[in-house]
Amino acid sequence: MRKPRDFDAELKALGDKARDLKSRKVQQLGELVIATGADALSADELAGALIVLAETKEAGKREAWGRRGAAFFQSRARRNAPATDRNMDGAPAQPSGAQPASVRKGTT
Repeated sequence: MRKPRDFDAELKALGDKARDLKSRKVQQLGELVIATGADALSADELAGALIVLAETKEAGKREAWGRRGAAFFQSRARRNAPATDRNMDGAPAQPSGAQPASVRKGTT
């Protein structure tokens, strides 16, 4: 005879796992804010910028942001990689046309 499934225990385990995943997501978002330097913004500024980003439907802008984010993560991976794995040709980490944050800061 088969042992009956304990649905309550399974639901509790799933709930615990969902809570852990949500907690990890919140922590990683906070780490991302710090890594990008966005922690220098006030909470209102950051929230406003995120709202604008979430409301933007223009595919071109979203693709550009995606490329910029990918370049950010690739440059971080290169900085954290051992010296033998790094790109040593001196090519810039930013995609062409991208400006450093210090230049963009005053523009929208």
